[in-house]
Amino acid sequence: MREKVEEALGRIKPALQADGGDIELVDVTDDGVVQVRLLGSCAGCPMSQMTLTHYVEQTLKEVIPEIKSVQNVLL
Repeated sequence: MREKVEEALGRIKPALQADGGDIELVDVTDDGVVQVRLLGSCAGCPMSQMTLTHYVEQTLKEVIPEIKSVQNVLL
């Protein structure tokens, strides 16, 4: 499943990079939780949780229905 998540994140990255941010895959758990790290301007953005939930998580769930949730892992 990790490869599918990486591929889906590849579709998401250009939009984040256009605003000076980025996203990095940290882990995919056996129970369908995707752990990511928001980078660049996304890391300190007050809207990052909304981006994570309404854009990243929604997109990943559409592509990979087995995904249960997406969590931001801080450094």
